[in-house]
Amino acid sequence: MSPDVRLHLWWPTYLILIFTCLSQAFYIPGYSIRTYQNDENIPLLVNKVYSDNSPLQYAYFELPFVCPPTGRKHPGSSFASGHSVPLNLGEVLRGDRIKTSDFEINMGQDVECQYLCDRVVDRRQMKWAQDLIEEGYVTEWILDNLPGATSFTTPDRSKKYYAAGFKMGYKGYDMATGKQRYYLNNHHTLVVRWRRASGRAGDAGGNVIVGFEVYAKSIYGNHRNETGCPLDVAADHDPFALYMSPKPNDDLRTQYADSSYIPDYADMDDGSTLTIPYTYSVYFRETTDIEWANRWDLYFTDQSESSFTHWLAIVNSLIISGVLGAVCIVIWGRTMQGDVRGRGDGVLEEARLRITKFGDKKSLGNGLLEKISEPGPDDDTCSDEEPSEELTGWKMLHGDVFRPPPYGGLLAPLVGSGMQLVFMVGGLLVLSCIGVLNPSWRGGFVSVGVGLFVFAGCFSGYFSARVYKTFGGQNWRKNTMMTALLFPGLLFTLVFVLNLFTWAQASSTAIPFSTLVALASLWLLIQLPLVHIGSFYGYHRSSAWEHPTRTNAIPRQIPPRAWYAQHQIGLALGAGLVSFAVLFIELIFVFKSLYLDKSSYYYVFGFLSIIAALLSITIAETVMITTYIQLCAENYHWWWQSFFVGGASGAWIFIYSIWYYWTRLHIEGFISSLLFFSYSALACAVYAMATGTIGFLTAYVFVRRIYGGVKVD
Repeated sequence: MSPDVRLHLWWPTYLILIFTCLSQAFYIPGYSIRTYQNDENIPLLVNKVYSDNSPLQYAYFELPFVCPPTGRKHPGSSFASGHSVPLNLGEVLRGDRIKTSDFEINMGQDVECQYLCDRVVDRRQMKWAQDLIEEGYVTEWILDNLPGATSFTTPDRSKKYYAAGFKMGYKGYDMATGKQRYYLNNHHTLVVRWRRASGRAGDAGGNVIVGFEVYAKSIYGNHRNETGCPLDVAADHDPFALYMSPKPNDDLRTQYADSSYIPDYADMDDGSTLTIPYTYSVYFRETTDIEWANRWDLYFTDQSESSFTHWLAIVNSLIISGVLGAVCIVIWGRTMQGDVRGRGDGVLEEARLRITKFGDKKSLGNGLLEKISEPGPDDDTCSDEEPSEELTGWKMLHGDVFRPPPYGGLLAPLVGSGMQLVFMVGGLLVLSCIGVLNPSWRGGFVSVGVGLFVFAGCFSGYFSARVYKTFGGQNWRKNTMMTALLFPGLLFTLVFVLNLFTWAQASSTAIPFSTLVALASLWLLIQLPLVHIGSFYGYHRSSAWEHPTRTNAIPRQIPPRAWYAQHQIGLALGAGLVSFAVLFIELIFVFKSLYLDKSSYYYVFGFLSIIAALLSITIAETVMITTYIQLCAENYHWWWQSFFVGGASGAWIFIYSIWYYWTRLHIEGFISSLLFFSYSALACAVYAMATGTIGFLTAYVFVRRIYGGVKVD
């Protein structure tokens, strides 16, 4: 059964959350602290299993070797075990499948051992458990919104920190036979750390939970009492091996009985079964040194030591941005020096007035315009020598620099979608920095991101329409439909196709069909009208951006270019490498959190916001430099080039993803690899579109300024 998806009314709720966050120190703004009285039942929720070595996740209760829900209700609870907890959109998209469990946990009541169930599995089900242990899968349980954690200490034992989740089992060797075995953790010790609530709630006997630790142990099934529990849980026990001995009279199994080689019996349906006993213990420990508002800090302690590296990333970004800024200042001084000395741009203005007086190129005649534009022997705006009264270098392009680019009807929707992504990313970073978005709001980052993306459809339509009108487009409805359908349509199609593969793997990573319908509804019923409204306003209620120079009727022939400007793809990739260098160090932490250590949380959004700001500045500086080089080479095809230069670092991020896959990850299997490369390429394309838009707008402002000093309205 697919979990419920609650589609909230986005924006009133988010405004309330922001203001509440600014006034209170809660991790979930507006979320009241949950207090428990003594002996009150605390529901334990089971979610999923996941691994750092695979993008595939599986719902806990869909595993055939764990205790299934019995359907009974706990005292004081209105829901029976196995009930699906309503999830927000972000939780569903990240693969959460949260349900109530049969664990009996009451506030303040220690339980030395409690029998849960005996699970009977066949060889194929046992083989699945072995495969999950082989791939390092961990289990996620939730208590009072805290994920069950494995506890660690720093090497000097001065600090304690958590890693979300706990291992399903481990590999080892049977001391009797010397063969490799898989051991399943079938006993779980739950340690609930609590303290007295502050204020009136504490005076009334209320307690709050500040920590939830799970210690998993493998205990052999024999030597149990009449309740099903081990005789002594704390004693050393032989581990529980996932192994079924060969049947007698089976020639194949007898052949390998004394060998270290283990034949694959998974596909042999011989009726053999294995009974797995499950038990658990519960202990409550009072902790007074952790406040409820700081209870998530233990999940981040192991990352706090990396602050020096984050600052190193910022210093690296500042150096690169500063060097490029110095180059831009030199370029700006060379192009604007005519304003200071009363020459240079005055020549351009004089030529523009002469063209205005006598008409355009068609009425003026090629000879007179060529005479106006003919370079003198000593005129070179790209040198420090005194220019003559003739137009040279980039000034030769004043009649063609604003000529609409080829395929402008495609560039306008891409710029519109890029502005939509910039608004979404900026909103996510701001909300994360002020504490609205954090790990305690499960699925909040994705949910808010989808909401911002849908809402930003109006910005997408507005900017797309204005760029399209500036290019001289006439069919604004066609541009509107392309803006609303092109990028979101490709995105939805790719996700749907990849979802078919995850469906085939019975993974909880697969998006339920009802959620796909909800996403399509958000796209077609909400975002598309918003794009149409923004496009209508941008095309009909706003004027096209006016250019400071006229455009000639006949395009100017582009002269042979210098070696550095001949290969525009190489120029874009080279410029993109500079932008990638700004992001590289911080990207290490992002990739580690996404792929290598999913049990940790990436939380340093303050550093990431600074890096993002420096990245935007660096992209703007890089685009200004490459555009100036291109114009000095008398090449006026800068529109697409600026977009490609801005987004070129996305190609380097994808190359880095490939390197990371081969050197750092241990992903195996066609489906897992397909998902990794497909989603990595999709993420890099989204990044390239956003940064390409920044590059395009920067180049447009730069070109307008040097050709006329007119600001973009």
